[in-house]
Amino acid sequence: MHIRKTTSKVKNKIYENYLLVESVMTPKGPRQRTICSLGHLKPRPRKEWLLLAQKVETALKGQLTFEKEEPEVEEIVKKAKAFEAQEKRALKDKDDHIISIHTDKVQMERAREAGPVHAGYQFWKKLKMDEVLKQAGFFEKTRLLTLLMVMNRLISPSSEHKMPEWVNGLESLPLMQNLLLSCRFLTSP
Repeated sequence: MHIRKTTSKVKNKIYENYLLVESVMTPKGPRQRTICSLGHLKPRPRKEWLLLAQKVETALKGQLTFEKEEPEVEEIVKKAKAFEAQEKRALKDKDDHIISIHTDKVQMERAREAGPVHAGYQFWKKLKMDEVLKQAGFFEKTRLLTLLMVMNRLISPSSEHKMPEWVNGLESLPLMQNLLLSCRFLTSP
């Protein structure tokens, strides 16, 4: 944080105002965000501005100091907090479509694997395994069952007895629906 001087001219009279600003990174590069207006700051010499900005930053972060709080610092912190609260209210009013989610209460039901199954099936097709098995004399149902068994062993290499449970989790994937229609006996309890 630092203090930036601004001037404005009204009816041939120049007014000075000082802003407490912080540097923030935006998609367009670094920018200065105004924390609050500090007023004219005439009683304080320019050399003490950096020290004032550091004291205000420390107070805004909630850090305790051994020194007694200066009334000027307390006043600036009040202004900054009021400005921040006003900014949050404006942002909340602007973003009515945003909702709060309690992430610790989010639950997952019947998780399914789509990525590994899709990748496995694409490699099966690329290697032309169906044609290889067809030339070896395998029937369609046997080829589909072989595909399921190979994918099961690659994706979820557990006991062969767990395969029907794994296949049941894939029923809702469009890719697997055709395969499962031919091998329906696997999915029955």
